[in-house]
Amino acid sequence: MIPGFKRVIIGRPMKSNELGEEKLNKLKALAVLSSDALSSVAYGTEQILLVLVTMGAVALWYSLPISLAVLGLLTILILSYRQTIFAYPAGGGAYIVAKDNFGTSIGLVAGGSLLVDYILTVAVSTSAATDAITSAFPVLHDHRVLIALLMIVSVTVLNLRGITESATILMYPVYLFVAAIFLLIIGGGFQWIAGNVHAQTPVYGVAVPGITLFLLLRAFSSGCSALTGVEAVSNAIPNFRNPAPRNAALTLIMMGLILGVMFTGISLLAYAYGIAPNPKETVVSQIASAVFGRGVIYYFIQAVTALILFLAANTAFAAFPLLAFMLAKDRFMPNMFMVRGDRLGFSNGIIFLGVLSSVLVISFGGETENLIPLYALGVFIPFTLSQGGMMKRWVTNKPAGWLTPFILNTIGMLTTLTICLIFLITKFTHVWTIFIFLPIVIFIFRKINGHYKDLAEELRLDVTTEKPQPKGSVIVIPVAGISQVVKNTISYAQSLSDDIVAVYVAFSEEEKKKMGEKWEQWNPGVRLIILRSHYRSIMKPLFKFIDTVEWKKAETDHVTVMIPQFITKRWWHNLLHNQTSFFLRAYLFARQDVKIATVPYRLKK
Repeated sequence: MIPGFKRVIIGRPMKSNELGEEKLNKLKALAVLSSDALSSVAYGTEQILLVLVTMGAVALWYSLPISLAVLGLLTILILSYRQTIFAYPAGGGAYIVAKDNFGTSIGLVAGGSLLVDYILTVAVSTSAATDAITSAFPVLHDHRVLIALLMIVSVTVLNLRGITESATILMYPVYLFVAAIFLLIIGGGFQWIAGNVHAQTPVYGVAVPGITLFLLLRAFSSGCSALTGVEAVSNAIPNFRNPAPRNAALTLIMMGLILGVMFTGISLLAYAYGIAPNPKETVVSQIASAVFGRGVIYYFIQAVTALILFLAANTAFAAFPLLAFMLAKDRFMPNMFMVRGDRLGFSNGIIFLGVLSSVLVISFGGETENLIPLYALGVFIPFTLSQGGMMKRWVTNKPAGWLTPFILNTIGMLTTLTICLIFLITKFTHVWTIFIFLPIVIFIFRKINGHYKDLAEELRLDVTTEKPQPKGSVIVIPVAGISQVVKNTISYAQSLSDDIVAVYVAFSEEEKKKMGEKWEQWNPGVRLIILRSHYRSIMKPLFKFIDTVEWKKAETDHVTVMIPQFITKRWWHNLLHNQTSFFLRAYLFARQDVKIATVPYRLKK
């Protein structure tokens, strides 16, 4: 039943040689990898206005020069990551760049930041999508957590079906969102030029008493949340069709152009229509309502905005498993993240991301707005390390024409470093947890790596000198009575060794005598040792006996505990029986010189 359900949800298993068919063309890659960046149009301008409105509506005109500065930084990042794509065509983005140029420790800071950021991306995106839905349908506000969780489950299942299938589905809502925002920009711009806009807009250039550079920098750093997701293309180069670096670079440029036009357009309309942030309605919702009224077009824009915010999480689902794979390949994450699932995707990474983001949504009750600064900082730390790594690469290698890209990376590094510092200073109450998350994540990376190194050292074998040492074999069979299960186990044991002993634990002298007589009558050709338990415990005397056998025989014989176990036909039948064999195995797993074997007997009824 479970495999059948899995086939319906996930789809048929794919052969390994079908992996080439899972590579993305530019059109599909743009949909999968840019949904996070493009969706930030829905809240990037709003984040700027939320800071400026603290000085009054008159200060909102500053959103225009700030938006222009954000656009300039976007241009620098796009050009910089384009260089990264060609310099590191195997993918990995900031993690690989930082590790290659600054060493493993700095690389882990970049990798850990990105992993945390991708988890936050899913939580923030689905919560923002829920906000868009509840703006249009306020009656759903009390069900925000459930709606967000359903979104996470949906996008998780979508990605488990494979990147090509998810890309095919994602293309339509992503490009519908782009069309909707362009429709909004064109419609709003036409109304503005035609003189049909009668909103009270703040006077551009008017002096605002009390405004400070610090506040403007804070608004700028908040607006830079619109740049999250820009790095995803450089992380996911292996997902592109050949020539992968060239296709990835073109996709990155297309994403930058679309994002820049949409972000600038929304910022201009917000100013032209005198939009101020409203806790009950998003900025995009207010603009759409002002331009088209609350009609079909308004609800279309809100629907596709909610959809793109929901699907923004898909960028994380595309990039997180690949980054986890690279960290696992370097032995900083568990090996399970290197395993491809039935649909040739890194399914363990996909599931892990879905679970952790769900925990975040539940923990914050769907109110993840306070996570946006932490989410943005999680991006700008890798941005800074990536830019710095590329600077070192240019200086070290000095290829022809290296000075121009070096200057570009230097400007980018100084800008993103400034934004990191602004976030830390102005929003410390929101981002201080980064000082807990990152050290914990890096500590976990180091412990995992240490385990794999210790394991490799302990398992390493000198093939020239170390050979198998033949020994005899003594088999201990714990028995709970005389039954078909015990008969089945003894028959198997007799095919492996002549040195077999059965062990029975009795709770009374009468039980001890009765079992001895029955065994003698049965006479299976195996001697029986009956242990007396004075405290109604099977385990303690049994373990003591096994310890004695091990002490006497370990040097000359392999000691094997062969556990009889019946397998029930129905899963719920297991609830009706003691799990003695399970506890016995759990104890014996820790013993170095004792081997464990379970001999199953499958029940028919």
